[in-house]
Amino acid sequence: MGMPQSATRWTAEMARALPDDGNRYEVVDGELLVTPAPRRLHQYAVIHLAAALLDYVRGADIGVVLTSPADIELDPHGMVQPDVFVEGLVGGRPARDWNTGAPLLLVVEVVSPSTARADRTIKRRRYQRAGIPEYWIVDPDARTIERWRPDDERPEVLSESITWRPSPEAEPLTIDLPSFFARNHGEVP
Repeated sequence: MGMPQSATRWTAEMARALPDDGNRYEVVDGELLVTPAPRRLHQYAVIHLAAALLDYVRGADIGVVLTSPADIELDPHGMVQPDVFVEGLVGGRPARDWNTGAPLLLVVEVVSPSTARADRTIKRRRYQRAGIPEYWIVDPDARTIERWRPDDERPEVLSESITWRPSPEAEPLTIDLPSFFARNHGEVP
């Protein structure tokens, strides 16, 4: 996942200059993270989660649901590509481009064998430092979601349901996790 690098401190600009070779490049605190194309189970989880969030986010009129590729810069030495994320509105409208001040309301990574270390440690710490209100790590194999908030030292590990309430005014979204993972694994249509 995170390729060992020399003393080079990577920037988002340096990562963007790399060849388009099918890998996903991210930079966290100057460390280059290289991820191969994800497996099918990972992509099913991304699509199913984005679909579950889409109607809710539209109905609550709080922002937009997006998926990678996306070059999200948290700082000059950090560019991440979350699998799924909810970006808040800017002046009541969706942002027209990346990194234009739209707040990240929710960031989700779907863990794979090649991304587990980065998702659970490197990227998680960076999202917490950035003050992302919620960071979910979806584990399709374990059929769990780890929920992290900025001040958490340990995740809340959920296997029955997850409830997200991005603002006190909004009705909460609850996702039934056994149903979500059953659909993700092709056990139900």
